[in-house]
Amino acid sequence: MTFEETYLNDNILDALYDMRFEEMTPIQEQCIPKILDGHDLIGVAQTGTGKTAAYLLPILSMLDDGGFPKDAVNCIIMSPTRELAQQIDQAMQGFGYYLNGVSSVAVYGGNDGNRFDQEMKGLKMGADVIIATPGRLLSHIRMGHVDLSRLSFFVLDEADRMLDMGFSDDILQIAKMLPKNHQTIMFSATMPNKIQQLARTLLYHPVEVKIAVSKPAEKIQQSAYVCYEPQKLGIIRHLFKAGELKRVIIFSGKKDKVKDITRELKRMNINCAPMHSDLSQAERDDVMYRFKIGQVDVLVATDIVARGIDIDDILMVINYDVPHDVEDYVHRIGRTARAQRDGIAISFVSDQDIRYFSDIERFLEKEILKTPLPEGLGEGPEYKVVSPRKNSRGKGGRGRGGKPYKGKRHHGPNKTNKGGI
Repeated sequence: MTFEETYLNDNILDALYDMRFEEMTPIQEQCIPKILDGHDLIGVAQTGTGKTAAYLLPILSMLDDGGFPKDAVNCIIMSPTRELAQQIDQAMQGFGYYLNGVSSVAVYGGNDGNRFDQEMKGLKMGADVIIATPGRLLSHIRMGHVDLSRLSFFVLDEADRMLDMGFSDDILQIAKMLPKNHQTIMFSATMPNKIQQLARTLLYHPVEVKIAVSKPAEKIQQSAYVCYEPQKLGIIRHLFKAGELKRVIIFSGKKDKVKDITRELKRMNINCAPMHSDLSQAERDDVMYRFKIGQVDVLVATDIVARGIDIDDILMVINYDVPHDVEDYVHRIGRTARAQRDGIAISFVSDQDIRYFSDIERFLEKEILKTPLPEGLGEGPEYKVVSPRKNSRGKGGRGRGGKPYKGKRHHGPNKTNKGGI
């Protein structure tokens, strides 16, 4: 399906034409018509599926069509991190190139006083769209810089990451300030119980769209060590002794474990730094900057950096713990083998995690190479493949909300568009 087959207005279509965008991705094909039609929506899709355009394009089109207050904030887009907020802001500049009178301001955390002053000036000048991290938006609201009483669109991007980072209370506090009649759009890479509960709280009869989890890139060389928990540090020592490894991310599911792993790696004289939700925004920015420029060789992280961060030259990803969801595994190892490069993904599969790893193999439809443990570490557990568990995550598939759009949008005046529908 092409963009011209939708009710996106001419200015948006002109920008897409200039950017050489013609065919919609599956998430765009299913979401854009429903958002134009005024429905609350929850989309489950991973990074790289085109989800940012899936909500930005219809919202910008409706704002450009008119019918919204000129002296009010009409749209809030919530982002878990500064980096994602910047990416959304950049996308908006491209999509909104031909729009008249639709303005935006990006506000996000950090200790830069000048940045805060610039945000304050931008907000006072007026903005139709605010792209914000939760804490920063609340700061501006409390200082009287933002009034949400006439808001029309409330978007939560990467909602699962926001909850993982502890922003649940902030989101609910912001939501209480919104007018009754507004449209809420939520995107999440996964759909755990806490996201379902948030959706029930914030969304009204939402359309649900789910896009199947993509298989990892073929260029990723995947392998696994089947081991007991105490053997994992010995495997790390073996891997780094075999060669001077740089551009490595080690993932663990818990922030306390990330701290422990980092401490042990430093004892091995491995140049590493931790990344987890206990760090301030300024500290996370500093760690990411030092890792990107090569001052840090190994990043030890929770899934806070598994999605949405663009680092193209990662050599290796190590799953110190096996993620319990297939989606998380795909997100993690997807940090390597980007931009047509080769990559390596190694998983440490403890006896407690064999059942989850077998789920991953079942989804990938292949058996991942099991590497023998290094000499001196002893024997690991036997790898017994278990039968499929009910409700195993990661099977993906299209949800409801994917039928071709036939109705008229709820916002703005009717207008002849390029799509000719």
